[in-house]
Amino acid sequence: MRLQYPASVRVIQLPCSGRVDILHLLKAFEEGADGVYVAGCMEGDCHFLTGNFKARRKVNYVKKVLEQLGMEPERIEMYNMSSAEGPRFAQVAREFTQRIQELGPSPVKAAQAA
Repeated sequence: MRLQYPASVRVIQLPCSGRVDILHLLKAFEEGADGVYVAGCMEGDCHFLTGNFKARRKVNYVKKVLEQLGMEPERIEMYNMSSAEGPRFAQVAREFTQRIQELGPSPVKAAQAA
């Protein structure tokens, strides 16, 4: 669809958002990501039945972990959207990127630089 979204957004495709692992999410921050979001299918419309619910629980768990580590839990988010909603994907990418820019660089980057 040739959608316009920030070049800093890295898309990692999985067969189901439920396959994302807590360690994947935390590893992204460890490797320098300032923010991470998971785009899953609409609630009640998951081909794998409960994958998007599993993904949301994992994202919420990582929010708590980030908070315990002194990081803003807003750096990770879960969005539900249909695969036919390309323009919405691009909009979410732009809005989430703006949110992360307002939060500033990840504290993990500063710790790694020191």
